[in-house]
Amino acid sequence: MELKCAICNENQKKYKCKTCEVPYCSLACYKSHQETPCEAPPNTDSPLIQEDRNQPQRTYLYTTVDTVDPVMLEQLRHSDPLKNLLYNPHLRRLLQEIDAAPDAMKAVRVAMMEPLFVEFADQCLRVVEPANASETHDQTLLNS
Repeated sequence: MELKCAICNENQKKYKCKTCEVPYCSLACYKSHQETPCEAPPNTDSPLIQEDRNQPQRTYLYTTVDTVDPVMLEQLRHSDPLKNLLYNPHLRRLLQEIDAAPDAMKAVRVAMMEPLFVEFADQCLRVVEPANASETHDQTLLNS
């Protein structure tokens, strides 16, 4: 038996909300659902299943001293100062350029000339390396 969309109750569900897992069928229903804040459903899984879900899904084949723990990367989504910076269209454009650049390291070096990007990088470091963020920034300034 196929589940119906929880928003319109007409169509078959195709997707589910990543936060509360409510099934929906279309972009219109998704937008309607997003008009009110939702919460994660109460967890009734066994501790073993719950523990397995908390494990990072990405495994790194070649780690370096600069590889960030996926659990710490996950914390970026909860940073309000970082979210506020990402409202800036100039910063988003810089990030898209870095993502599309054939030489990402060169693109990052160029972006580090922009105070807004430096502020973004510093905020990311404050989240993933709270104790080392200020000394890392100082080292970056020395290396430039």
